[in-house]
Amino acid sequence: MSKLTIQSLAELTQYEGKEMGVSEWHTITQEQITKFAEATLDYQWIHLDAERAKTETPFGATIAHGYLTVSLLPYLWNQIASIENLKMQVNYEIESLRFNQAVTVNSDVRLVAKLLSVKDLRGIAKARLEVTLEIKDSKKPAFTGIITFLYHFNN
Repeated sequence: MSKLTIQSLAELTQYEGKEMGVSEWHTITQEQITKFAEATLDYQWIHLDAERAKTETPFGATIAHGYLTVSLLPYLWNQIASIENLKMQVNYEIESLRFNQAVTVNSDVRLVAKLLSVKDLRGIAKARLEVTLEIKDSKKPAFTGIITFLYHFNN
């Protein structure tokens, strides 16, 4: 499925109730995990100490912070759809987010997104998306949930 380009509220509404697409695979590296730990001041050893994680966790390796995987949503969503002709985009809400499985270092993840609903709030599009972060070669996803973006279109 190719990347969608959406220019207006009317165009976005056409995808209501449909799967929007799937992003490319993204590899979670130790460098990315370490930088996230530094940015968030979350230095828990399961993310940073490879030797200890190998022997003391059921994962056998360091794992990405759950919030690191969530923070990839805008990047991966942008691979699925380019929402253009905007004054502004706002991350509005995350609901019923469930972490289903840890993402070990060097795992590949990708986003699957379905547009659940679009509401017109006086010219602002309130878009609710069902999101699933898949882990390559895993039956369980990293997380599932519903996110909401507000799109302030120019027209």
